Amino acid sequence: MTSTSFNTLLSTQIGNEFAASQQYIAVATWFANQDLPQLARYFYRQSVEERNHAMMMVQYMLDRDIPFTIPGVPTVRNDFSTVTEPLALALQQEKEVTGHIEALFRAARSEDDALGEQFMLWFLKEQVEEVASMTTLLNIAERADNLFDIENFIARETIGDGGRDSSAPEAAGGTL
Repeated sequence: MTSTSFNTLLSTQIGNEFAASQQYIAVATWFANQDLPQLARYFYRQSVEERNHAMMMVQYMLDRDIPFTIPGVPTVRNDFSTVTEPLALALQQEKEVTGHIEALFRAARSEDDALGEQFMLWFLKEQVEEVASMTTLLNIAERADNLFDIENFIARETIGDGGRDSSAPEAAGGTL
């Protein structure tokens, strides 16, 4: 398999997904330290979901015999002063990931890589859900009269699919 722009971008995206996973752990622990267990639980699950996305990409690269390396992740942000800061960071992160996934799709299409294009379709659908979920959480937090309103909202509402989508690509080593 030759090196292509799509393959290079996908290899980079594996690192982006692992970085998102680490950032969500930092967000989750910040919420846990603020005694906000519902928000913490939500972001711990989001961390696992992002890890699974990376492993789906790893499995794709393995299945197509595309050489790659697992990149390291940059330092994550751990300190926030308000409950909306980590939510705004998460929304911005999901918007950036959406841009990366769109670029991957365009690269596969421009390289006439039907398999790569098809693989990215699931991630495009997933990003719509991710951005919508983070937008909802941030909106709720900005409108809440107190932090318990946010916790109650998360406890009673389903936000996103929780990483359980039967149409998802296979993850290397299995999903967590």
